[in-house]
Amino acid sequence: MLRRKTYDKLLAWRHESQGKTALLIEGARRVGKSTIAKHFASQEYRSHIIIDFARAGNEVRGLFEDYREDLDTFFAYLSALYATQLFERETLVVFDEVQRFPLAREFIKYLVEDGRYDYLETGSLISIKANVKDIVIPSEERKLPMEPLDFEEFLWACGETQLAELIRSAHSSLHPLPDALHKKASRLMREYLLVGGMPQAVNQYLAEKDLGKVDEVKRGILELYANDVSRFGAGQAPKIRRLLRTIPGQLSKHEKKFTLAAADPNARSQTWEEAFAWLEDARMVNLCRNATDPSVALALSEDDATLKCYMADTGLLVTQSFATNTATSDETLRAVLFDQLGVNEGMLVENYVAQQLRAKGDELFFYSRYDRKDSSWNMEIDFLVVRPFADAAGKPRISPVEAKSTKRYGTKSLDKFREKFPGQTGLELVLHPKQMARLQGRVYLPLYMAHLA
Repeated sequence: MLRRKTYDKLLAWRHESQGKTALLIEGARRVGKSTIAKHFASQEYRSHIIIDFARAGNEVRGLFEDYREDLDTFFAYLSALYATQLFERETLVVFDEVQRFPLAREFIKYLVEDGRYDYLETGSLISIKANVKDIVIPSEERKLPMEPLDFEEFLWACGETQLAELIRSAHSSLHPLPDALHKKASRLMREYLLVGGMPQAVNQYLAEKDLGKVDEVKRGILELYANDVSRFGAGQAPKIRRLLRTIPGQLSKHEKKFTLAAADPNARSQTWEEAFAWLEDARMVNLCRNATDPSVALALSEDDATLKCYMADTGLLVTQSFATNTATSDETLRAVLFDQLGVNEGMLVENYVAQQLRAKGDELFFYSRYDRKDSSWNMEIDFLVVRPFADAAGKPRISPVEAKSTKRYGTKSLDKFREKFPGQTGLELVLHPKQMARLQGRVYLPLYMAHLA
């Protein structure tokens, strides 16, 4: 069982909620929602019932239809059907794949009000949204997004818990790791670029350390996603498929803003908004929007017409990049692993940083300015995040973040950003392949610290 940070959030929910809310774990297909729900139920409760609505028969579904007004009988029959004794405040009922039976989700309101047991739901967001038009969403329901494994979780999976702790300690103290550990952490980060954070891919890698077989697993996940597009995409399916197909090419450019002309020469942003929104809801991509006037309320200056589109998992991006071939060549996989890929390296690193920030809970924003009259003020900042700033008495400020894939690079955009927004700019962050360093108001972090940025 892979150790996940979501588990700690589930523990916090149980302690804080005390049965007053239900929790819906939502995320992409194959991200591990059902697995963690079942593990949490078995480890933290005296008894539990898992209702898998992908398999539940009419006798189970009928309980939700026939006994809405008689919860005593509902629980008695549920207990008998699953041969499980229920204990007040010590039993968890899991509605797995709840999108398959929306009536159960609506029923949560009455179950939580009853207060006898705890309730956990899992579901894929895109299919959940497609199945709510005839129900009332319960106000007692809270949501917990679940992302692919971040790099720290990958280290745990690899048995490198001590290294993960040392990386955290080094980041906290701003004291670099010894060179030997720095090299080890950098190598493991490159393995993560290839494997990614989808649990099935990670488990396959741990089992055999065969990147070719890991690639097969990831191709299976991408095929599953393609089937979901056909099944749930409706009239947007052709546009969604085109967007997915063009992501690697868009990210491989020096200028990574998404250009719709690559998907459709006659495209207009307004006609493609729904396709982007579908992919974001399905958690297949991470959208990064332009904040035209950066402040701690980044969304206030959000420009929806200018965005960058990352794959939600960098391991899937590697495989998607070579989707036209029946398999990704061993030579390509080795080139990524040994930092020899060259021109496409930047897209993987930037996608990786986006994935780590998203897993941390950040909405993704960037800053782009192009002045035709005065090019000296042209700049592009990869990411903007809001962080407490020690030099402002711990008040939140904008931290501009730059992701660098090579050891030789410039930071002119960061210099310009601080000059243009001096009162709003906090700690500047550069994520790069080299050791940690700090120069004035700027911190240079190794790429393997992206999840702590």
